[in-house]
This record gives sequence, structure tokens and C-alpha cells, in this order.
Amino acid sequence: MNRRVVHTRGGPPAGVLTVIEEPEPTPGPGQVLIRITAFPVHPGDLQAVETYPGEAAKPVPAGVEATGVLEAIGPGTHVAPGVTVGGRVTVFPQPGAWSQWVVADAGAVVAVPDELPDEVAAQMLVNPLTTVMLRRAAQEHPAYGYDGHLVQTAAGSSVGRLLTGVSQFHNLPLVNVVRSDRGAAELRKRFPDVPVVATEHPGWADEVREAADGRPVSVALDPIGGKLTESLLDLLAPGGKLVSYGQIAEEPISVHASTLLHKSLTLQGKNIGRWLSEATAERRASDVATAKQIALALKDQFDVAATYGLGELGNALEHAVRPGKIGTVLVRPW
Repeated sequence: MNRRVVHTRGGPPAGVLTVIEEPEPTPGPGQVLIRITAFPVHPGDLQAVETYPGEAAKPVPAGVEATGVLEAIGPGTHVAPGVTVGGRVTVFPQPGAWSQWVVADAGAVVAVPDELPDEVAAQMLVNPLTTVMLRRAAQEHPAYGYDGHLVQTAAGSSVGRLLTGVSQFHNLPLVNVVRSDRGAAELRKRFPDVPVVATEHPGWADEVREAADGRPVSVALDPIGGKLTESLLDLLAPGGKLVSYGQIAEEPISVHASTLLHKSLTLQGKNIGRWLSEATAERRASDVATAKQIALALKDQFDVAATYGLGELGNALEHAVRPGKIGTVLVRPW
């Protein structure tokens, strides 16, 4: 049998997600069968459940990323190099990844390097690919990497830590922004050479300017939104760019047109779903290869907040949205 997580309507994930049992699936042409060993609970997974419109006639599977062991290859199926029966793989995008068994499109399956434990392999694609996407968006600004600084909020998050590591590797100027002094202290331990500012200080924006040492703030990356956006836009130099890639804050972004017009600012949205639909096959393959290299180089930054069993799904969902959580919540479905 196959136990998997589903929902039939939108709403608070803890209230609408449930575990059902179905027969174990069989792969067809172009597909592979994966026995899942761990899957992450990403914020985007929970947002998809919360915002699901209306009522579904059939159960809607949850999750998009997981790692496991490849158990079978469908007839006539071509697989990527390194993908073999009995080998460890990670799959993304995979609707219904929160399962014990998954039948996946062979093109979405990536071999896991031997050096990576399951805890990292389960996070090997979504967050590193988001990092690649954001770095590319930042580098589209002509000043970034020259005299322009990058500022990122929620810098202690999984994506934030990866972006810091990548920026350090490429000697790109960065100022990190977190919510609290406690979070700032934790981040300084990991990246002592990267300045970090806490927004709990009333003058945090001036601290960012001081950390930039007089250089213009050309790009800001923000997964929070809401009122914080106004402060970030004020920080940006003329011609600057703010990239929004999340919606943590409940309140909407409120920006007067004059804020954008007088400084010729750009406000841009990015998400991994758009990357999937817009990237060419060549770009996707290149970005996946880069994501794998990020996982190998920065494997110590893939923190796990906690690991739960499938029978503890409610606890896992609660922990995934807990304030101050460091790392990703994982579920082992067996």
C-alpha cells in the first residue's frame, strides 16, 4: 500500500491535510518508481494548500520535492546519467511528493551524490534552485557586483543562508537583514565576514547604509513583503531593484507610485513555479547542476529543524511555521 498526504479544499494545512492509503503505483513509459525516504515541508507547499480554490472532486496530492531510492524504471524510459535502480535520487517538481511511493516523470529525477545524506538530499533542489534564480535576478542589475550592494531580508532562512554562501564564494557585496539580535548573532557565527542587521532596532535602515560603507544599495531580495517593503524601497539607490519572492507578511505591500517614479525603481516578483514554466530545457539542466554543486559546497547550511514520521504530520506542520525555527522540517514516511 501507499500512504500519501492529500487535501480536497484550501485552508489551514493542519485542518485540511489528511493521510490516505492507496495501492502501490506502477511506473509507465517515461516514468520511474521511487520509494520516498524523506520529504521537506516548504513554506510554498503550505501556501499552496491554504490558497487552493474551491472544493476538489478528487484528493489533491501535497508536496513537490522528496528524496528516496529508485525502485523501478518504466518500459522504454530514458533516465539521466547516474540514475539507476537501487540508487538514491531526488525529485522536483513532483506533485504528490508527500508519499511513501511516487511515480515520477523521469526528467524530474536527479541522482544524489554519495557525499550527501538524506537530510540534505531532501532539500537539494527547491532551495538551491531558488538561490540560483535570485542570484540571476540580482545580477541583471548593472551595478551589482561592481559598486552596488545587495541587501536580503530573512537572511537566516534556508534560502538566505545559501545565498550568503554563494555571494561569499563569488566575492559579491552583501548586507544581511534578520528580525532579531538573536538571529543576527547566529548568522554571524556562520558568516563572520558578512554584515548583518536586526530590524528590531528602530534605526536598522541606517545600520544597513553604514554596513554598505557609502556604496549604493542596488538590489534588495525579500520574501516577507508588507510594511518592510516600504523601508527596503527607501534604502534602494536610484535605479535600484527590489525582488519579492515570498509572502510571509499578512498585510499587503503599500507603495505610492511616487516612490517608484522619483527614483526609477523596479519592483519584481520571482518564484520557483515561474522558473519551471519559463526556463528552457538547457537552462533548467544547467541550473539543476548548479543547485547540486551548491548542496555539495554548502551542505553544512542545510539545517534540519526536526524530523517527524508520517503519523506525526500535524506536529510537523505546526513546527514548519513556528517563529524562530532554524532549518527545514523533514518527514520520513516509513
